[in-house]
Amino acid sequence: MKTILCYGDSLTWGYDPRGPGRHALHDRWPNALEAALGADVHVIAEGLNGRTTVFDDFAAGADRNGARTLPTLLMTHAPLDLVILMLGTNDMKPFICGHAIGAKQGMQRLIDIVRGHDYPLDAEPPEILIMSPPALCETADPDFAALFAGGIRQSQMLASLYSDLADIEGCGFFDAGSVAVTSPADGVHLDADNTRAIGRGLEPIVRVMLGM
Repeated sequence: MKTILCYGDSLTWGYDPRGPGRHALHDRWPNALEAALGADVHVIAEGLNGRTTVFDDFAAGADRNGARTLPTLLMTHAPLDLVILMLGTNDMKPFICGHAIGAKQGMQRLIDIVRGHDYPLDAEPPEILIMSPPALCETADPDFAALFAGGIRQSQMLASLYSDLADIEGCGFFDAGSVAVTSPADGVHLDADNTRAIGRGLEPIVRVMLGM
């Protein structure tokens, strides 16, 4: 049995932009990935609304700093064969970071955490797949437009920056924007069809990385 940890934000949690609400389990991309891979793979979804790569955001009753919570989850779910990191969207908020290069630096830190963690039972560090989220888009929703002001252009740079980082660090890479687009309902999140498409689109590269 192979085990995958999907570490992300509201796109992994399954936030429904039409609600607001949460997509059904079978519509969330980690579950769609598990269904595509079959019974020999266990996919763990660890998504938190508002999670960043490494930046603090105290606007909710949970720790949104991805670098701080990742070590606990690596220990909780060990042993792991693969960690999929899809973060960076919330880094585009101007009061958080507002720059794609900041998200890239944050992703570098997450890679270092995964590789340097003290795993239980002398387990080896898992493989890492970096996934760039679909770029933000224009929306008529005033709150989300203000929350991510100036973020569209920066978010469009994430795929290139993450791809380069993956090459340097020897990680897998997948551009979720190659199979999915954000919903104009809020300019940030995905409808059910698009989040399912990410899970299905990941299947080939995940099979290769797991040696399936």
